Amino acid sequence: MSESKEVVLKVFRGDPRGGEAKEYTVPVGPGMVVLDAIHHIQGYLSPDLSCRWNCKAAKCGSCSAEVNGKPRLMCKTRIDDFPAGEPITVYPLRAFPLIKDLVTDVSKNYEVNKRIPPFTPAKDVEWKMFQPDVDRVQEFRKCIECFLCQDVCHVIRNHGKLGEFAGPRFFVRLANLDMHPLDSLSRLQFLKEEAGLGYCNITKCCTEVCPEDIHITDNAIIPLKERVATRYYDPLRLLWRKLTGK
Repeated sequence: MSESKEVVLKVFRGDPRGGEAKEYTVPVGPGMVVLDAIHHIQGYLSPDLSCRWNCKAAKCGSCSAEVNGKPRLMCKTRIDDFPAGEPITVYPLRAFPLIKDLVTDVSKNYEVNKRIPPFTPAKDVEWKMFQPDVDRVQEFRKCIECFLCQDVCHVIRNHGKLGEFAGPRFFVRLANLDMHPLDSLSRLQFLKEEAGLGYCNITKCCTEVCPEDIHITDNAIIPLKERVATRYYDPLRLLWRKLTGK
C-alpha cells in the first residue's frame, strides 16, 4: 500500500493526430482514487485535460480508462492500491477511436445495440414471473455500459471487428433477452449470423475487468453458444431438418 504524500501520474495527452504521456505530480489524500488525481490536474495543473466522468460512484460507466495498462473505472481505482514511489499511467480505452486525451468515441457500441431485436412478449401473455426466473436475469441488468469488457476483448481490440462482432456487453444484453421468461422471440440466427458469437474464444478477459462482477463468459456467452450449437449443429436436428425440410 502506498504511503507517499505525492504520486506521479503519466497521463496521455493528444488527439487523433498523435500524442504522448505527460507527467504530473499530484498530492495524495486518504482514500483518493485515480479520478480525484485527474480532477486535481484539471483544477491546478492543466485545465485543458479532457476526460469523461459523471457520477463518481461506479454506476454511470463514464470514467473508463486504462490504468497501468488495465481497463478500469478511474472512480473505483484507489491510488494506494499501487506501489508507492512508482508512477501510475492513465491512457484512453485503446479499442475505440480517440477524440482527445482520455476521451474516446464509443458511439459504435450504440449502433450495435440498435440492431438487437428488442424485448418481444407473446400476444396476450400473462404478466407474471416467478422469483427464480427474475434471479436468473437480474445479474445481467447490473451492467452499467462502461465498455471495459468491449475494450479488453481481443476480437475488438486487436482485430477491430466491432460491428460484425457484437462484443461481451451486447452478449450480456442478448442473454438477458434470451432468458427472459416473458420474451417470445428467438435471436439465435441473429447471434450466429449478425452478432458474430462464433468469434468469441471464451478467454474470460471480459469477466475479469467487469466492475459489476457479472460472470459474462460463464453465465451469458457460454449458454448462448450452447443454444446456437444445439440449434444449428446438433446432428439429430440436422438429420430431422434434412428429412422434414423444417
